Amino acid sequence: MEELKDVSIHHTAIKLAGELKSMKMYESLYKTVQKIVCKPNVDKYDMKNTLEEAIKSSGLEIEIRNLVYHLIRNSNKNETKTTIPSNDPLNYLKRAGMLWDRRVKKSLNAMCTELKVPIHGQHRITAEREEILTKWDELSNFQIDLTNYRPVYAPKDLLDVLLSLKGPTKSNDSENIPKWEFSHIALTVKNLFELRTHYSELLRSDFNADLTNHCKKVLSYKHSPLCQQLLRQGNTPAPYRGELWSYVLGSNIYTHQSQYWELLKTNVLNIDHIVDKLVFKDIQLTASNDDQYFVFEDVLYQVMLCFSRDTEIAELIHVEPYMIKGKQYEGPPSGVVPFHGICMYAAPFCYLFDCPRSLYFTFRAFYIRYCHRLTTINTHPQGIVSLCLLFEKLLQTHEPLLWSHFRELQISPIRIVFKWLMRAFSGHLMPDQLLILWDLVLGFDSLEILSLFSIIILSFRKESLMQVVTLDSIEAVLSDLSSIKVLPLIQLALSRD
Repeated sequence: MEELKDVSIHHTAIKLAGELKSMKMYESLYKTVQKIVCKPNVDKYDMKNTLEEAIKSSGLEIEIRNLVYHLIRNSNKNETKTTIPSNDPLNYLKRAGMLWDRRVKKSLNAMCTELKVPIHGQHRITAEREEILTKWDELSNFQIDLTNYRPVYAPKDLLDVLLSLKGPTKSNDSENIPKWEFSHIALTVKNLFELRTHYSELLRSDFNADLTNHCKKVLSYKHSPLCQQLLRQGNTPAPYRGELWSYVLGSNIYTHQSQYWELLKTNVLNIDHIVDKLVFKDIQLTASNDDQYFVFEDVLYQVMLCFSRDTEIAELIHVEPYMIKGKQYEGPPSGVVPFHGICMYAAPFCYLFDCPRSLYFTFRAFYIRYCHRLTTINTHPQGIVSLCLLFEKLLQTHEPLLWSHFRELQISPIRIVFKWLMRAFSGHLMPDQLLILWDLVLGFDSLEILSLFSIIILSFRKESLMQVVTLDSIEAVLSDLSSIKVLPLIQLALSRD
């Protein structure tokens, strides 16, 4: 057994070493090791021990450990694209995801045709390029005619598609049993007991009381797993949150990232793309009209314009090529078609970073790991379909009176909370509370907290909800979440019998 274990570790090490070599920062890492090898304290007659000790003392060991940690996390998170077998019970769901992706891309293509602009972009004229460069730090002053531009899609469009999903009919289905919008989907989601187990650390009474000094101590180690563990407390001191998130997401700024940021900026300056207008339109419709985020308008323009040019995103979220009229689709280089509210994924990060470049890479890592699952139809246990199903099952099981009330009114409960789920509550909770919720997303590496928290809010407003009988009235009861405190409500819900 030990021999098999050793062989397994050996093969894993070879695989990780190969992945490290393919990373952009490998060259810098390799040069650092070369410099360490040349130091006097590394003995050529005892290379193994002295080099290991030198790597530890230089701090490089922690950096390598963090890299391996993120490689393993990401490899576990990635889904391999395979041909869909005809006998797969979730075949229709996977196909629906492909059709939704095509529909979004066709809509963008149609908009380009209607407005007579090339979908692959075109070179900017010199005057426009110079104006953007001059106004880079105040892009809200850059004038664009957005009259004919509109969001490609909104959360309601995705929800309508999800509600239209029709899976195979189960033989034991009864016509007398009220149908859930997602009950026919054969995905496995947690029950409340399993969620309590997953989030049990939130109920611990032995958390460190002096969080400020504890944060400083954890950050001094620069170790990603320790930073992630700290975020599970859910009340991270604001001055340290950005740095902690950077370590957990592996977005610490390296030389190649600084160079890549400048490359993205140059691309924005040189190429005029239809997504530029969609980015400006989205920010103006959402963040610019939000009392909590309008002051970050200029930074959001920089971040989202660079985001649209980032081809690495398309690679990391596995965007597949698509043919339109016999030609390969050439949409946004990032592979992400802007939708109504996309900038609200980035807006909360403005509270964490003063430097747009640092903000960008941490936001990008958060989007790749979590947010893109909220806008695509997939079978992932933390995708938007699973989160909707989890919400419905929790509502039926633990708030049966509310569920019955909504059903009697013929109001689909998911319509009430879908905008919360798809935006991960950004723009709905106050920023300080949203950041606590996202602490928990990162700390427990799970989006399931979004469904659980949606139930908690409905429970919290249950008395008022039971007294209203229209969708508009229900939405009015839930429109203002400014008094909601994330951590105590979640702890209370998890501690109940």
